[in-house]
Order: sequence, then C-alpha cells, then structure tokens
Amino acid sequence: MFNAIVSILPDKIVRGLTAAHFKLSALKNIGFRGSHSHHIRVSLPRMKVTVLPALSDNYMYLITDETTKQAAIIDPVAPDTVLEAVQNEGVNLTKILTTHHHWDHAGGNEELVKKFAKPLGVYGGDTRIGCLTNQVKDGDKFKIGEIDVECIFTPCHTSGHICYYMRDPKGKTAVFTGDTLFVAGCGRFFEGSASQMYTALVEKLSILPDETLVFCGHEYTQQNLKFARHVESENPDILKAIAEADIKRNQGVPTVPSTIKQEKKINPFMRVMMGTVQRHASCDDAVSTMQAIRKEKDAFKA
Repeated sequence: MFNAIVSILPDKIVRGLTAAHFKLSALKNIGFRGSHSHHIRVSLPRMKVTVLPALSDNYMYLITDETTKQAAIIDPVAPDTVLEAVQNEGVNLTKILTTHHHWDHAGGNEELVKKFAKPLGVYGGDTRIGCLTNQVKDGDKFKIGEIDVECIFTPCHTSGHICYYMRDPKGKTAVFTGDTLFVAGCGRFFEGSASQMYTALVEKLSILPDETLVFCGHEYTQQNLKFARHVESENPDILKAIAEADIKRNQGVPTVPSTIKQEKKINPFMRVMMGTVQRHASCDDAVSTMQAIRKEKDAFKA
C-alpha cells in the first residue's frame, strides 16, 4: 500500500495500518508537550510529517522535505508547540497552510507570524484567515522544497475550505483534509450543502491514489466509527477498524494517518453510493443519502 516509517514517543506498538506497512522505532524525548496524543513522525521516502496534537483533539502537521529541509505547518493553532518542533527537527519553516478560518485551525496564525524570526507565507482559501498572504483556489500549485502541493477546494464545512494534496519526489502522496474528511467521518455542513460534500468526498478526494495518506484535523475516529457501525453493522472493515482504533487510543497514539483506500471501505460519507448505506438512510441517491446520514450523525449518541 505504501512505505512509511512511524516513530512514536514512547516506544509502543502502533496497530491499524499493519506491521507490513510500518516500521516502528523509538523517538528520543525531545521535549514535545503532548496533550491528547503522543507526537509521532510519519516518514515517506522524501517527505516527513510530524503529527503535533493541540487543544483537546486537534492535530497540526509539520511537513518537511527531507532533501532541502524546507518545511510548512498545517493549521498552527498552538504556536509554541510549532516553534519547539521546528527547532528540534532542525527545519526551515517557510509556509503556513491553513485549511479553513475556524479559530481552532487558523487562530494561531498571527502569533506564529509574530514570534517567528523570518517572514512566513500564509496560504488559505478564505479572506477570514488571519495574516493571509497567498489566497489559493482549486488546482493552485506550489512547492515545499521538492514536495509538490496542489490545492483542492472543498467548500461545505466552510465556504473557503482547502485540502492540501502533496506528492514527494518519489511519488508518494498525502492529503491534509482539515475538517472536510475525517477518519470514518466528515465535517458538519456549516456553510454548505450535501451536494458540496458529495463533490468534495466522492468526486475529488476519493479519486486520489488509494495509497494516499489521509491526515485530518481532529481525533474523532472512535466516535466516527461507532456511527459507521450504526450505518453498516455488518461491514467487517468497520469492525476491524474499531478494534484497531481502540488499541491506538488506549496507548495514546493518534489514529492518523488513514488512507484513501481505507476511507472508501469504512467511511459512510464516502460510501453514500453504496446500497447498504442508502438503505439505512431510506434514500435512493447519493446526495440525499449524504444529507440524511449527516443529519443523523449530528444527533447521534453512541
């Protein structure tokens, strides 16, 4: 599926994407302050992602091009944690990539820009994003060192939401989905419609390469999987994912990353064209099903 190396603190077993796909190694205590999860590193051949927990369930992501040591940070709501990671990783931070304007994603932009010694480009798709220097739209492209970045416009949770799709020089891919796509779930439709979320999840994100790693904005996986099981109670992939997520969370390990392939197996919002999901929703088309199960999820009690 992909070739990645995950390092965690402390040295515990990570399950979920199977030992065949991960090599595990201990990470020295480098002073990271964890909150809801341990910090982990996910290493592709030429791209490293440092997963930085923040607040009660948010994730920030420090992306590093391993060749040039150029780096970008996704949604730096906790600037001091970001600055510590930049120093300890020994990287050259040049960009802030903001998925959307909500405070728990964009609220740290001003402080990070103020505290950082060098100018930072601030990218995003919404003028409500603080310190925005580069407003991007669907299909815009730029680089982090030698990593190619493409912007995917996914309005619905907010009207200016952007996902960032990245490819390293060896062709390995990752997508940073903010509050559009979660592991086994999706964001609420605060500023958009079911049709827009269908476009985002099914017509845009699901067509990315199956092995693409998915890094989302929150640790919502266990509750999302409970709803997925409610929708498709006999789906064996969902039942397996629940067991794996429970093990990880009991160890304080993030459930990210997932993969596009995995999400197409377990995520009801990416499966709205499937008969099992439509029958649950008492609908006969994908968009109506999207609307129905999102409304149900909004009121769902595990």
